[in-house]
Amino acid sequence: MTRFAVAAMLGALSLSACAQAPQAPGAAQAPAAAKPAATAAAKAGSADARARQAINRLNPQISIDYVGAAPMPGFREVIAGGQLLYVSDDGRYLMQGTVLDLQDQKDLTQSSPALSTYRKDLLKTIPASDRIVFAPPNPKYTISVFTDIECGYCRKLHSELAELHKLGIAVEYMAFPRMGLGSKDHKDMISVWCSSDRKRALTDAKNGKPVPARDCKNPVNMEFDVGQRIGVSGTPAIYAEDGTQLGGYLPPQALRAALDKLAAPAAAAAGGK
Repeated sequence: MTRFAVAAMLGALSLSACAQAPQAPGAAQAPAAAKPAATAAAKAGSADARARQAINRLNPQISIDYVGAAPMPGFREVIAGGQLLYVSDDGRYLMQGTVLDLQDQKDLTQSSPALSTYRKDLLKTIPASDRIVFAPPNPKYTISVFTDIECGYCRKLHSELAELHKLGIAVEYMAFPRMGLGSKDHKDMISVWCSSDRKRALTDAKNGKPVPARDCKNPVNMEFDVGQRIGVSGTPAIYAEDGTQLGGYLPPQALRAALDKLAAPAAAAAGGK
């Protein structure tokens, strides 16, 4: 990969962190997420500092949210623009994409505690009152879903709410108009969030019914911004309560199985006490 190509890659990563979307009048702003402790100023000449310097040389404007020890020796783990990168301790090599631990049969990228914490902290900036919540009584699990009213798999997931509720899963929707701010999709999602009955309006919209135009102080732009900063690239984007991304669309039984697997270590630890 040429230097230009790497710089272009980092430029794409930085869009969600650096390019602030224009805010509609009265739209809520996303508060800054708490950053992991390891983002404290790195000592000059340290591996953390070299990792930051390496990325900044390629793109000085990219927002670096975290630098810390990687799970494999010789590398630092970096979160930039909601994406996980690995930079060698000497600042020479950069890796992005799936990294597998063949001994433990584990995807290190998806199991990164730092990335989960980063996402969890960002998700916490969206209060429950700004989400559209569909929940059964006493749910076992709650998922946060960045959704769009146009995408087919968003509609499919919504059509399976009854099955998800039977499985003990609550769904908390946040707006992510994938066609971008200013699009018809964006305006329709504002209308949904400004409805006196958001749940009915969202269901009607996902069923293809016309969305009556409304406007009000709303969280749509703020939620879209948070989604970009987390690294959402498509909808639905599903996150567990600890910040782990579960999908993409998953069928109800597969989603429950993924949540059970995620909860298994904590349950085992609690049972051993």
